[in-house]
Amino acid sequence: KEAKKEKLTVFLGYTSNMVSSGLREVIAYLVKLKFVDVIVTTAGGIEEDIIKCQTPFVLGSFNADGKELRRKGINRIGNIFVPNNRYIEFEKLMSRFFVRISGELKQKNKLGISQNTISPSELIFELGKEIDKEVKSEQIKENSILYWAAKNNIPVFCPAITDGSFGDMTYFYKKKNPDFKIDITSDIVKINDIAINAEKTGAIILGGSLPKHHIMNANMFRDGTDYTVYISTGTEGDGSMAGARPEEAVSWGKQAMNATSVMVEGDATIIFPLIVAGVFVDEK
Repeated sequence: KEAKKEKLTVFLGYTSNMVSSGLREVIAYLVKLKFVDVIVTTAGGIEEDIIKCQTPFVLGSFNADGKELRRKGINRIGNIFVPNNRYIEFEKLMSRFFVRISGELKQKNKLGISQNTISPSELIFELGKEIDKEVKSEQIKENSILYWAAKNNIPVFCPAITDGSFGDMTYFYKKKNPDFKIDITSDIVKINDIAINAEKTGAIILGGSLPKHHIMNANMFRDGTDYTVYISTGTEGDGSMAGARPEEAVSWGKQAMNATSVMVEGDATIIFPLIVAGVFVDEK
């Protein structure tokens, strides 16, 4: 609440399981109302937002038999089931999308505007527009992170864009179209410059992994974040990024020495909605 009183650039980082397991709508709410300025996620966080615009996932069980699920064509994320047909529909959309984007890039290349390359954040912005075009239901679009990010011009960074099903589709398209290029170097300049030029920065980190490190590393170029909230079940003893405490970030210059920060140990799918309700909902 104190941070909201200042001119703050807010970075939100989350791993793909946050989209899988129930925080998607909460994150979409924050993006819709422009409570965050920058997003960093993994490839799963991109593709699962799109898939859920097409068909929902299914509640399953942590104890389901893997061999039986495999025989039935069902993939498991914790206690969530994702039948293969979800990915079939996703792949159909991505095939159409890559054809459109590649055609536009080639046209720009002829005009001397581009070199037939696109950055991950530009690609994701276009995916948000694709959701708007492909999905007819306003209610379904209402719950999409990428849809609102494109509407509000909020950059979504995904340094690991070639991971997951998104990466699979990139592989298939690249094999047939070797001139197609995704330029990740443009995005590292973009996110670092956002951090450097911000008056003050805050970071909300759900989980750990690449999104956490990418955000904190960008903020190292400005001597660290001014406000940081970490929510994770990670433990410090295993040396994981998820378990790294604020003091560790200070040692690297990724969090300012005088920063206000908190590490909340717990399930982000329970804790984060409570924080949003207490801090952001009253601003609607």
